[in-house]
Amino acid sequence: MFISLKPLEERGGLTTARVVDRLRREVSKIEGLNVFMTPAQDIRMGARQSSSTYQITLWSAEIDELYAWVPKVLEKLQGVPEITDVNNDREQGALQASITIDRMTAARLGVDMSDIDSALSNAFSQRQVSTIYTSRNQYQVILEIDPRFQREISDIGRIYVPGRDGAQVPLTTVIKVNRTVAPLVVNHQGTFPAVTFSYNLPPDVTLDEATQAINQAVAELHMPDAIRVEAAGDAKSFAQQANTQPLLILAALLAVYIVLGVLYESLAHPLTIISTLPSAGLGALIALRLAGMELSIIAFIGIILLIGIVKKNGIMLVDFALEAERQRGLTPERAIYEACLARFRPILMTTMAALLGAVPLALAAGPGSELRRPLGVAIIGGLIVSQALTLYTTPVIYLLLDKLHRRLGGGRAVAPRTSVAQSAVQSVAH
Repeated sequence: MFISLKPLEERGGLTTARVVDRLRREVSKIEGLNVFMTPAQDIRMGARQSSSTYQITLWSAEIDELYAWVPKVLEKLQGVPEITDVNNDREQGALQASITIDRMTAARLGVDMSDIDSALSNAFSQRQVSTIYTSRNQYQVILEIDPRFQREISDIGRIYVPGRDGAQVPLTTVIKVNRTVAPLVVNHQGTFPAVTFSYNLPPDVTLDEATQAINQAVAELHMPDAIRVEAAGDAKSFAQQANTQPLLILAALLAVYIVLGVLYESLAHPLTIISTLPSAGLGALIALRLAGMELSIIAFIGIILLIGIVKKNGIMLVDFALEAERQRGLTPERAIYEACLARFRPILMTTMAALLGAVPLALAAGPGSELRRPLGVAIIGGLIVSQALTLYTTPVIYLLLDKLHRRLGGGRAVAPRTSVAQSAVQSVAH
């Protein structure tokens, strides 16, 4: 069943998660019915379908031990307050008949084990015993008992096996039949049998908090080492994405450093420009925290965008200062001072243009606005904090790195051609 919600203003500003939580409480009162509701996701990465949004998988080479622990894990997870709608994909709806041969009785009656095996195979395995050939076609001859006698366990009593002196012995005389329950399907994680537990998040609970609560609950069970537990589906994808975020930021900073190092023919002053970026990331995180938003994929994209937007402040200052040192012979102190005076207006204009352009994203309303709003909040917060700090910190870092560069024997830094630097600044500002 697909439920389309009314526009946000018509439902009193209730988010989708709040509406689902209210519906969940009401439908839980229905006897004999389990209902699982999942909000439509803007981004699905796990490629695994289930009754709930997030998954955790138990897998083991020992299938009997795995199935023995499934009810215990399910009961434990259902008691974790950080998750809801807990269920699993193990379907125990199949009936199974386990046949045990009474060997002593069979030996007393002169019944061979092979005859019992052949009788059961002939009756239920639909064994091909012959082929009838005609002039135009051929037909397979299948041996089995009448389908009317294949429905009940008691029908096995109609099967006979040869005994001593050619006597016909009822099969039920030499076997015992036990009715058991078996899974309809055996799911696998890779090559191992597995059971996947699905769960949803209550409102105001993050995936990281839920993951920590699940890991603690599973650890308290003290399961054997033969059973492995790992996140699956969207939960696994989000965890992997969170682990690769630092590497992605590091790769972006390294690329910026290499390009600026080639542009300015210096190893020191690219660090001056990169020094403007931590304040932008800090501002984005503070803004997300104040707005009550998570560091989602969209918010992380906003931080990556800040790397390209914020570094233009440092490029404008460093480019002007190096040109003043080379062309006019000014000291580093005087050069960076004049750079601050001359570049203040273009820095402020470009920052305000980017900041105001993100305001519609942060204040967006309507369907899908929840996906875009963290992007605008991250950009606005990063630009405000970086603009307030870098105008003061960039000149200081410029002078400190210039002194360090000279002390290490680098001499005065060489600026690139004016046309190249100006085109680079204009390109980044654009």
